[in-house]
Amino acid sequence: MSNLKRVIWIASYPKSGNTWMRSLLAHYFMPPGKAPDINNLRQFTTADVRQDFFDAANGTPYRGETLVDWMKVRGKALRLIAASKPTHHFVKTHCQPVILGGDHVIPPEVTAGAIYILRNPFDLAPSFARHQSADIDTAIDRMANPDTVMGTPTGIFDLLGRWDDHVRHWTGAEGLKKRVIRYEDMLAKPAREMRALIGHFLGQEVDARKLAAAIKATEFSKMQNQEKEKGFTERPEGMVSFFAKGRADVWREDLTPAQVGRIREAFLPALEKWYPEMLKPTEEFARGG
Repeated sequence: MSNLKRVIWIASYPKSGNTWMRSLLAHYFMPPGKAPDINNLRQFTTADVRQDFFDAANGTPYRGETLVDWMKVRGKALRLIAASKPTHHFVKTHCQPVILGGDHVIPPEVTAGAIYILRNPFDLAPSFARHQSADIDTAIDRMANPDTVMGTPTGIFDLLGRWDDHVRHWTGAEGLKKRVIRYEDMLAKPAREMRALIGHFLGQEVDARKLAAAIKATEFSKMQNQEKEKGFTERPEGMVSFFAKGRADVWREDLTPAQVGRIREAFLPALEKWYPEMLKPTEEFARGG
């Protein structure tokens, strides 16, 4: 395990397009007819919440209760994940790249780079609410709470924090080779975004035919139908549908003026940097209430 800088993180706040990106990459890079469906993405990518890696790192079945318990085992589990393939490979994470208890949550020793996907918080809020089986106001509270975490029943955590902190830490991480992609840009021009990702960031020649096939195979309606027919193993308990809308500007349908105002107030500096085109319409919508 001398050089474990093999992990290319696919990082995002939950409900920002992580599953779509993993599916796109799987359909592009795997042989024709071999790409996994939404329930078998671990054939191509893995995730930093894999119970089997934590069990192996712990030496016995891992059961933790606190962030301290988690961090004691996480570093070794990530080294095992990095070593599980001989070269660069993709690993999903919803964690922030911060230091916790003196240790890196996203350790540089295993990190080769990162693809960071962000989604505007107005569309994110109703989707995150469904993900959390919560009402939208509660989801906004959690998106604005620096202590927000998710976790498995065995105590493997996703260190989310605030939405704007999540964006700031990933996009501003020094020394990290990264590609930042807005979900809305992926929706509008998936071929353009993927060509830049594959060609410029991953440094590979782009096969236009393969890319077109991958985009077609991962259209939202097709992933939605897969979930209806087979379910989705990554869908949180209590969540009715993981693939619900998958569109931009759903906030106009799902949020009240007061909720839009709350999101603007909570995240204005990040909105000014990443979503300046939303400042005027959301301000007008918030005033209309």
